[in-house]
Amino acid sequence: MSAPSRRNRFALTGRSVAIDPLTQAARRDLADIRLADRVFAPHYAAPVLHVAAAKTPLRAGRETDADILATLSPGDPFEVLEISGGFAWGSAPGVGRVGYILASDLGVAA
Repeated sequence: MSAPSRRNRFALTGRSVAIDPLTQAARRDLADIRLADRVFAPHYAAPVLHVAAAKTPLRAGRETDADILATLSPGDPFEVLEISGGFAWGSAPGVGRVGYILASDLGVAA
């Protein structure tokens, strides 16, 4: 019988580090799993790659009048972490910003 495989482990020690929520996908309730070694969140999500299907604003909030952080063009990548209430929250790596876009403006990555 072989020995159990060792898993890479990490531990959060002390307080979470300060991050910029405009460039790193972490909220009070949810964070990108790639940030798990730096920030504590009740839930983590693995990003799912989509593309913008239409020209769409990346907004700071899910309200339709929230500040526009950038505008995504058709085909621009968008890493979705949550879809809720008609909006997708995630990261737009092409512009280096985190925010919300209309879920209906998402297409499937090729």
